[in-house]
Amino acid sequence: MEDDNPDTSFPHWIALEYAQMIKWAGEGNTVIFSSLSPTSVKSLSEQLVARGAQEGSFRAETRSVRELMKQEGVPLEKVCLLDPRAEKEIAPEDGKEYDWFLFGGILGDDPPRDRTGILRRDGYSGRHLGPVQMTTDTALGVTSLIVSPPHKTLSTITFVDHPTIRFDEHEGVEMPFRYIVDEKSGEPVLPQGMREHLKCVRARLCWLGDEGRGGELTDWFGLRAQG
Repeated sequence: MEDDNPDTSFPHWIALEYAQMIKWAGEGNTVIFSSLSPTSVKSLSEQLVARGAQEGSFRAETRSVRELMKQEGVPLEKVCLLDPRAEKEIAPEDGKEYDWFLFGGILGDDPPRDRTGILRRDGYSGRHLGPVQMTTDTALGVTSLIVSPPHKTLSTITFVDHPTIRFDEHEGVEMPFRYIVDEKSGEPVLPQGMREHLKCVRARLCWLGDEGRGGELTDWFGLRAQG
């Protein structure tokens, strides 16, 4: 569990990504944010509800994923770890094989530091999402598109790598990740409010992370999939 600091609130940019994860998970699924401090549980829950998250669409927990699995009776073989070093790529049939999909350890990491290895050693089955690093909300979105209807595959999802997010004709920022491309606009799918936040950071009017986290997390997220 992260250290508790009652004087801090959950970082804005991370809350934006978490809200997007809930949208990608869709109706009937629950996103579980684990290993949080009591202060972060309260702050994150308030921010997500303020952004329209519905009751039952998420849970913010101080418990670790291992504690949650034990207490809720979820066996190891029903949990899929999204692991860039896994031999197999995620596939539609995985939606029937697994009940939980486990993400984490990549928010703010460029280049990635293989914090997924913390859980790899516990023996989870692993699936990868291709060779290019994604933000956690994108990773969950890709997984949801594949293991739930419309049951796409990695080869049928349109991606853009390292896009430049434009604020105007002259200003923009390159993002060092892979994103899903919106079929209608042709633009990378970003969390609602993220473009404005990046512009704010670019202008040095706000801070990307906070002193307590440095913009990095080791939390883990569970997606309950409905095939």
